[in-house]
Amino acid sequence: MKTKVDLSDLPAIERPGRIAILKSKWYPEYVENMAEACATVLSQYGYQDIDQHTLPGSLELPLAARDLLSEDKKGDIDAIICFGVIVKGATLHFEMISYECMRGLGKVMADFRRPVVVEVLPVFDIQEAAERAADDEFNKGIEAAAAAIEMVAWRRTHTAG
Repeated sequence: MKTKVDLSDLPAIERPGRIAILKSKWYPEYVENMAEACATVLSQYGYQDIDQHTLPGSLELPLAARDLLSEDKKGDIDAIICFGVIVKGATLHFEMISYECMRGLGKVMADFRRPVVVEVLPVFDIQEAAERAADDEFNKGIEAAAAAIEMVAWRRTHTAG
């Protein structure tokens, strides 16, 4: 089921910091479409400092997120957004990579107390990824940007960090 994200209710972010977008190099036509849609929405909501990093695969996303947050001594990174596509094949590779990627990114988010938004798509066939990364209002990059903005606003209101 496709769900369109309502951007009209997004909170304004005063003094936007940095956003890091991490991308797996696999299936770049889909990953780039999601990242571009995400960056467009973020810039519409005031983010000008958007770093994009392409990594060997989805398994490397947690390490890259951890490295970026470890080096962020000023706390300038408001959120990290991760994009990738993992297609189910005949081996357990799909399950191993999907699980470890999500586990690792969840641990980074908890350890660094910074939003890590994950749109790593575990799909059974590539058409599912194409539908979620299409140039339309259902692109998962839009959803990721909205989630990041909502979490940044929530944290600034409800936490000390």
